[in-house]
Amino acid sequence: MSALTIEQALENIYTSLENDNLDIDLHIDALKAALLPNNFVKVDPERLAQNNRQGRKMMESYFKKRGVVVQFPK
Repeated sequence: MSALTIEQALENIYTSLENDNLDIDLHIDALKAALLPNNFVKVDPERLAQNNRQGRKMMESYFKKRGVVVQFPK
């Protein structure tokens, strides 16, 4: 099995978010593996189900607990 690119892993996460977080932890693990040795990723806030401050902070917190630092473009 080939490793996912960061873009593919992010697409899987966006799809999971649209499907009520189905398999989100598996997709976060795949993203984390794709990010090695770095552990941060820039996420498009427009693709989030809840694109407000609360939604972004919730995503940052959840991903941080799983070892991935989420950044949003300014």
